[in-house]
Amino acid sequence: MRSTSFVAAATLLAGLVRGQGSVEDWHPPTKGDVRGPCPMLNSLANHGFLPHSGKGIKLNDTIHALGEALNIGQDIAIDLFGFAAMTNPEPNATEFSLENLGRHNVLEHDASLSRADFDVTGDSVSFNRDAYDETRKFWTSESITVKQAAAARLARYNTSQTTNPKYTMSPLGDRFSAGESAAYLLVLGDISTATAPRKFVEYLFLNERLPAAEGWKKPSHVFTPTDLATGIDLIYNATGASAEDLKKMRARSKSELHGGSWRD
Repeated sequence: MRSTSFVAAATLLAGLVRGQGSVEDWHPPTKGDVRGPCPMLNSLANHGFLPHSGKGIKLNDTIHALGEALNIGQDIAIDLFGFAAMTNPEPNATEFSLENLGRHNVLEHDASLSRADFDVTGDSVSFNRDAYDETRKFWTSESITVKQAAAARLARYNTSQTTNPKYTMSPLGDRFSAGESAAYLLVLGDISTATAPRKFVEYLFLNERLPAAEGWKKPSHVFTPTDLATGIDLIYNATGASAEDLKKMRARSKSELHGGSWRD
């Protein structure tokens, strides 16, 4: 009896551990699963670090997934969860789904690196080859630099402004846009140089899968709010923003961000 109980407990424990995700295990979404506009979060669900269904994502899930898969610190994870929960239409939500993240002009924004504008195609969640191809044409070397990342982001802004009559970009959306470009450089690359191997970044965007097969490894550095804020400023600076522009951007962002880790 004790042996049977032990086997049952061990089996349950193994299931729980497996459910926590791994870089080696990867499964695309199946019927009933949902995904959102963020390739990285979609990847974490495909690897099982987030619930594979993409639904019912709670604070602990977010802290676990970002920390275990990417070594993103708890402070950033808590802030990001707070913003993500805002996309859940239920009042006082304590969870969100990846699908919620696609609600237009909450966190989702025009001029995505790999998605079309909602008001142009009606779909800002699915991968869009044209948007992605415009982005990647600025990644001209084997290692993507801050200047290349910033130029790609600016090009997507320009295209969106000229092709979308309803184009809009809130201070929050703008800050998240800069943060997204900074994040792929820092998490997939070298924080000391703010560069990332192009093959890692392309692999993530195209497959929604962590690029371990290409040689990527989980960063040894625990990412802090300061790291993220510094990366965002690098993107803004490389876009040609002046010190006064940066000051105004931070002031506008703080009014919406309420002092989260996306501040300077």
